This record gives sequence, structure tokens and C-alpha cells, in this order.
Amino acid sequence: MKKVIINFILFIFLLLIILIAVLSTVGIETDKFNNLITEKTSQAKNINLKLETIKFKINPKELSLFLETQNPEINYMDLSLPITNIKVYADFFSFLKSDPKIRKISLLTEELDINQVSKLSTMIKPSNFKSLLNNKIKEGKIISEIEIFLDEEGIIKDFIAKGDVRNLKAELVSNIILKETNLSFFADKNDILIKNIFGNLEDIKISDGDIKLNLENGINLSSNFNSKINWSEEISKKYSKIIKNYDAIKSLKTLEADLNNTFFIELDKTYKVKDYNYSVSGKIEKTKFELSSPIKNDFMIEEISNIYFSKFKMRTTFKPKNIKISGEGKYSIDNLNFLNIKVENNFENNKLNLKLDFDYKNNIEIKLINYKKSKDSIVNLFLDLEKKKNIININKFNFKEENNLIKIQGLSFKDEKLLSFKTIEVTTSNNDFKVEKGKKILIKGNKFDATNLAKVFGKQSKENQFSKIDSAIEIDFKNINVPMSEKLKNFKLIGEIKKGQFVKISSKGDYGGNNFLDISMKKDKNTDKKYLEIYSDLTRPLLSEYSFFKGLSGGKLIFTSIMDGSKSNSKLIIENFKVINAPGVIKLLSLADLGGLADLAEGEGLSFDILEINMEKSKNFLKLNEILALGPSISVLIEGYQDESGLTSLRGTLVPAKTINKMISKIPVIGDIVIPKEVGEGLFGISFKMKGPKGNIKTTINPIKTLTPRFIQKIIEKNKETK
Repeated sequence: MKKVIINFILFIFLLLIILIAVLSTVGIETDKFNNLITEKTSQAKNINLKLETIKFKINPKELSLFLETQNPEINYMDLSLPITNIKVYADFFSFLKSDPKIRKISLLTEELDINQVSKLSTMIKPSNFKSLLNNKIKEGKIISEIEIFLDEEGIIKDFIAKGDVRNLKAELVSNIILKETNLSFFADKNDILIKNIFGNLEDIKISDGDIKLNLENGINLSSNFNSKINWSEEISKKYSKIIKNYDAIKSLKTLEADLNNTFFIELDKTYKVKDYNYSVSGKIEKTKFELSSPIKNDFMIEEISNIYFSKFKMRTTFKPKNIKISGEGKYSIDNLNFLNIKVENNFENNKLNLKLDFDYKNNIEIKLINYKKSKDSIVNLFLDLEKKKNIININKFNFKEENNLIKIQGLSFKDEKLLSFKTIEVTTSNNDFKVEKGKKILIKGNKFDATNLAKVFGKQSKENQFSKIDSAIEIDFKNINVPMSEKLKNFKLIGEIKKGQFVKISSKGDYGGNNFLDISMKKDKNTDKKYLEIYSDLTRPLLSEYSFFKGLSGGKLIFTSIMDGSKSNSKLIIENFKVINAPGVIKLLSLADLGGLADLAEGEGLSFDILEINMEKSKNFLKLNEILALGPSISVLIEGYQDESGLTSLRGTLVPAKTINKMISKIPVIGDIVIPKEVGEGLFGISFKMKGPKGNIKTTINPIKTLTPRFIQKIIEKNKETK
């Protein structure tokens, strides 16, 4: 009996094993569960299911039963879905209780046209994602597997969808097409994962891409993909609507690059952007930027209209309050000569920090120190700059070319006006000095080339760029190069600057040969008036840059000026000088039919005993009250003006020496006299007018004019002074 029982148990056990094996593999074909599955499935809104024969199977690992059928008819929202396989999973013990609990439904689709999927998007959130499916996606094929999970009440509580998309075509924005795109996807009610993305966006090839979308609390979107870019001007035109507000991208004309792209976007429940992070890294093979307005300044002689990059490794990161750009490689401004460049650009909380290190080969001219660089040499420039609102801080600037070096530290500007600085060091073939700013400004060095100093400051902006500077100043140069190849040694100056202008000066320099330069300035304590005096034993170094004095040689100079705000009243006196080969003088003498004097002016020169100029300047208007020049061959009296535009208007009288001698011979006593009427009678000079814009002044002559008592008086006074 015992043996029979054991054999029965073994038989039952063996039968159970066989049953499980059959149920877990082949299954048992039945139609008894058709109604049950259909009923349970229909609880999901808008789903209609029609089944033929199904197979009853078991999952031994989970002790759950499932029913499987091939090629069922299933409709969602009147859309027939090409399902190739459906599995319905139920709890094993629930079947024993005759109350089966369906836990999961698994669906396997055929390959679908992606346009069919767009009809299912009514359940998808957010609405803009739904719009993307319905309006932007044009072509593509999809194959997927969907698992639907039900709760105890048979209500859908979750789902999993996974599959592949092939040959996707989508219009992201007008005329910008994503095509030939393949990807895999995984999705549930909280997450969408898209991976293995390969495709083409115009001439941008995308590879190894992935996108992760989390929908649990608002939307979190993250992505990583590689892009191979071949940008052209034709593509720029297609993207014109998108990039119209981005000048840097609009300037991009060509680009060949291999880049890795990573981005993250966080949206709140109302789908507003809370946070984002976008970074790009990789290598730019070559590119061209066409600048909207050329780069030009007083130092770089050639304008820069285009910038080319090659073999440039870069990394860029965009965050809400931070943009970082860094890279290094080669650049060119002519697409021929490529030089080294390295850049670090950090923009955070409205503050810009820029570090730029690059080589430069084209011509450079710094007129203030009379420095010129030829195209044959290469300059290295380094800049460390900070900018916030309208304040620019140059932490460090280095300019290096062979043995030439310029170093600047702690330079600060506000609204293009200098606020302060720490040090400036200049070492070139003709300069060696240092400028320091502490309690006072100290300028000291072995040599300084001031050849172009007057020219540079003569062309300065009408606005005082140094108006924020108040400081005592001390200058000490052993050697100064001044115009006309003159040398000034042991130049020393002590003074004071208020609002960027000198209010006190005491200085002296030595030309050598017992010739000196003295400059002094003082300010009236009770008024805004400043008194300037300049004495120089040499005239050419101070006057060479003024066309009016072209040809002047020799002489001593005394200049005095009373300055009251923007107004000044000045007098210039030059004694014992010559005018040699001055085009304006020669032309005037020729027109006046004084050929002999013209020849003399072209040769050994015309000698003068004295030149006296009295003038008033107000803003941009210069009034020449009187210009008087007396010489043994000829004398001249001129008055006139020059306005803001450069228009010059002069009128004067030119008198040969014989006329003056005749006039003086008629005067019995040289001294404090009142010139009688008869003295002026019969004495004639040559009147002239000079008028026109800068560079085009016309001269007219009137050969007969009676000398005025004023002119005669001036002649007599000056003649008296020279006796």
C-alpha cells in the first residue's frame, strides 16, 4: 500500500512537472478566457479587443499564468493597431479561487508608419511634445513592445513601451529638416529614454546620441550626442530666422567641426524653464567669421574684417547666469598665415572675465612712443580683462616682440575714462621707462621717444579721457627724443593733475650746447585761471608738428597763456629765426611779384628779427588777433580765425624792407610818438587773403594798399625795441 501511495505521488509529481513544462513552453490552446481578457482590456478607455484562440501558459519563476495569442484585433480610438502578439499575465492563485487577477498585458507590434502613432498622442503630456508628434514629424517607421500594468481593480497604473524608430524625418523649424534618423526608445509614465540616435540635421551629422525625459515633477530633459558639422553660407540662410538675434552666429560663414554636445533643461509643472545647462566640446577643423563691423584702432594699421580658425580645440558651457568659452588652436585674419591663440571667456552674474593669449603678425604702430612693428616679426599679446557694466579692469596686459616689451597692470576704465592704474613698463629700442601710480604718479626712465608726442595729443578726443585722475606727478627722464632729431637730457618735472589736467608744472630740460627748455604752470587759488609759460632755446622741437611753422629754423621761443576753463588767451614770441623752403611763404611771395625774395626763401632763407602771435581760443574756435613778423627783407601783419571744421580765414599786409626804410626815414624821432597823417601817405604794401578748408587754402593778392597807422606804429615800436 505504501508503495502504491509513493508511486501515485511520484506519478502526480511527474505529471505536474510535465504540465508545467508544457504550460511554460508550448502552452495549452483554449478559447475559454477570450471573454475574460476582452472584458479586462476594455476597462482601459478607448480600447477594443477581439481575440481568436489563445494559449494558456505559465511563468514558473513568478508563479503567474499568462495567456498568449497571435495576431489579435485591437483598436484604439478607432485606429487599428497591427499587434502581432499579445500576452495577458494573471496571478496563479487567483485562478484557483476562480477570480483571476490580471497584472500585466504585453503587446508586440508590427512595423508601423510613424504617422499612425501621432494619433495616439492625445494621452501624452506636455502639449508641446504632443504638437511635435502631430505637426513636426513627417516620416518614419516604428516597431515597439508595450507592457500595460494593472492594479487590484484592473485599472491601468503604469506602462512600459520600448522599440526602434527608423528613417525618421521631421521639420524642427521652417525649412530645417531632421532626416535619415534612427533611434531606440524606452518609456513609462514618468520617463522617456531615447538612445542610439543617428541622423542628419541639414549638413550636421548626429551620432551616438541619447535623450532622457523625466515627467514626474514637471519635465527634466537631458541629452548627449556627437555632431559632425559642415556649415556653409547656404545653411546660414536657412537658419536666419533662428539666429537673427545672435550676432556671433550670424557672423559665422563656414564651419567644419567634430563636437560633443550635452544639455539639460528643467521645466516646472507649467512648463516654464527653471534651469538649463548646455555644453559643447570638440575640435574645429576650420571656420570663418565675417565681422559685422571691422576691427580698427590707432594701433593696428590694417582693418580686420574676417577671422579664421583652424585646428581649434574648444569647450563652451551655457548656464542661466554663466557662459564659459575656452579653447586653443590657430587663427588667421587673411586665411593664409595661421598663428597661435588661446582664449578663456567667463561671463557670470553680468561680469565678464576674458583671458586672451595670441600671436599677431601684421603691422602695429604705437605713435605715442614712436614704435613700429614690421610684418616680418611676430608679437605675442596677453590680456586679462574684467568688465562689469560700464567698468573695465585690465588686470594684466603684455606686449612682447623680440626685445620689445610693454607691460600694463591694474588699468581701470569707466565709460572709457581712465580711473586708475598700477604700473606701465615700456622697453623698446628707443624707450625704457616705467610709470607707477601710488600716492603720486611717478614716471621715470632712461629714455623716452617723444617724437610724435605733440601730434598724438593734438588728435586726442574732444572729451577728456583722464578727467577722473587727481594726483601729484613727478617725471624724470635721462634722455628724451624730440622732433627734428633733437635730444633733451635730464628732463625733470614736478606738478599736480586735477580732473586729468595739469594745474601745476615746474620743469626743466637740457638740449645741450647751453640750450634749455623751461616749462612752468600755476593756478590762481581764487579763480580757475591757469598761467602757463614755456621758454625754449630751440624752436623746432616744439613747433615741427604745426604746418603753419613749416620751414622755420633757429630762434628762441617764449610762449605765455592764460587759461580760464575752455578759454585761453595766449602770446607766442620767436626771436632771430629763418624761414627756409616754406611752400606757403614761397607761394605768397611769388603771387606778390617778389620773385627775388621767393628765391631767397627757397635757398638760404628769409631772416626775421621777431615773430609775435596774439591769439584767443574758445572751445573749437581760434581767433588770431595779430600775427606780426619783422625782418630785414620783409615784414608781415596778419589777422584771422580758424573754426571747428578747419576752415581758415586770414587777411594781412606784406611790406618789403625798402618801404619800411622809406617810412622810418620820414620820422625825425623814434620813440613815443603819435604818427602824423602825412607819414602814412604815399606808403604802400601788398595786401593778401588766405581762405579755405584744411588742405585747400586759396591765396589772393592786392598789390596796392595804403599802410594803416596801426601797422606803421607796430613797425616803429618793434624797430625801437631792437635798437
